[in-house]
Amino acid sequence: MFRRPLLTARWDLFIDNNVLLPSICPPILEGGDPLAQQPSPSSRGGDELFLWLLVVARAKASQDLTHVQVSAFLRTALRMDSYLIQVNGRGDHAPVLDAHRKNTGNTISPGKVKGRKPRWAVRASEMSKKTFNPIRAIVDSMKVEPNPKKAMISLSLGDPTVFGNLPTNDEVTRAMKEVLDSGQYNGYAPSVGYQSCREAVAAYYNCPEAPLKAQDVILTSGCSQAIELALAVLANPGQNILVPRPGFSLYKTLALSLGIEVKLYNLLPEKAWEIDLEHLESLVDEKTACLIVNNPSNPCGSVFSKSHLQEILAVASRQCVPILADEIYGDMVFADCKYEPIATLSTNVPVLSCGGLAKRWLVPGWRMGWILIHDRRDIFGNEIRDGLVRLSQRILGPCTIVQGALERILHRTPPEFYHNTLSILKSNADLCYAALSAIPGLQPVRPAGAMYLMVEIEMEHFPEFENDVEFTERLISEQSVFCLPATCFEYPNFFRVVTTVPEEMILEACSRIQEFCEMHYQGAEGAQDLECDK
Repeated sequence: MFRRPLLTARWDLFIDNNVLLPSICPPILEGGDPLAQQPSPSSRGGDELFLWLLVVARAKASQDLTHVQVSAFLRTALRMDSYLIQVNGRGDHAPVLDAHRKNTGNTISPGKVKGRKPRWAVRASEMSKKTFNPIRAIVDSMKVEPNPKKAMISLSLGDPTVFGNLPTNDEVTRAMKEVLDSGQYNGYAPSVGYQSCREAVAAYYNCPEAPLKAQDVILTSGCSQAIELALAVLANPGQNILVPRPGFSLYKTLALSLGIEVKLYNLLPEKAWEIDLEHLESLVDEKTACLIVNNPSNPCGSVFSKSHLQEILAVASRQCVPILADEIYGDMVFADCKYEPIATLSTNVPVLSCGGLAKRWLVPGWRMGWILIHDRRDIFGNEIRDGLVRLSQRILGPCTIVQGALERILHRTPPEFYHNTLSILKSNADLCYAALSAIPGLQPVRPAGAMYLMVEIEMEHFPEFENDVEFTERLISEQSVFCLPATCFEYPNFFRVVTTVPEEMILEACSRIQEFCEMHYQGAEGAQDLECDK
């Protein structure tokens, strides 16, 4: 197949290291204008034209040509009707361009061909236009200032390191220092991660119910990139994915940027945020590429029971839909619950499990994540594995320093560290739940893990506020407490509280929220109106 030449054709594809004939086009190399001082290339013979291309390309590669001279050459080349580009190669690889002279037997003068009039036309890509982060859009639109008489308390950011009360373990930082001092991890690693590091992750998560080997692990730049790669390998533009509501906003952000439709399935607050399975299954169609299951949950702090996970797997199995499991909060569950990795409960549903160091090891800025490929029936086969490898090559893998420390981090971190972290999170969650439960007009849902809880706003008792966004805006301006409105998670009239802040700040924030609600709550009259509406 033949195509017109493009201005973006790569110079190095025309370079022949054995050819350098500067005498062919001296006016260009001497700074002249080829249009004024050279015959048109189309008036030359085919071999001479090709050599002319080679010379300019070679001169450009060796930086003998300026941008102005190259532009002059391109203007000349654009006059040629007989110069074409042939695209060779297989369809699954980038094309290789070969320059050819179309031998028509006739010479076409430059004046008979319309040239492109250069003009600036730089536009943002369609992908960038489709990329939309609901949290940023909502938070950035909240044009409010906190109360200057009260110190700001932010309960909105899911970063456990912000207040300094939850440092990582000394063994974790020691492992990083040892790797830095060794000087052995300063170069590039394979895009999927060092083999030894993949083996370490596989060994850490391997179990009889869900065996893992190094080839089942892809290391990524944080769990967010793991989710991005998993989505990109499973779904094509025009297909759809099933996403929880309320749910982490990144799923929608990534999907829409890739041209993938998002279908939202409901979680049920009255059932501790279990999935509405009937609603979930009703959304599946022939274009459904995968089901996202987030357990433990952000923003809900919920933990699914084994029986409920088995019900989810039954739906996936009936509908032949693979699962993308966001398990970044795996094992971060309170003492009265048990975390079950979803892949351990099924042998026939293929699962891509996404995790990382960020939350459990309290180092979100280190950007170390992974994908665990569970495919015991070989449903993914080589195609999905090979696809993940190719996609990982777009950024050439995560930080090599963290990779070098990964095995030591996984195996040296003492169990007491995990226990102490969970004790703090549970204590804060219990304090927050108890305090907010006593406030008229609020209905918190008790969390079972992670570092969040969701609070329902009984909007009928706060008639001066239109929705959860207005409620949280006024909470900032009057009490200097920032909670994230759950509209960010596609679930209006709730707000999310982060429980990683120090205990004294949790208590102070809850006290201010109570003061705010008591000031704006309308009880008996609102309840009377509500009864009349039924």
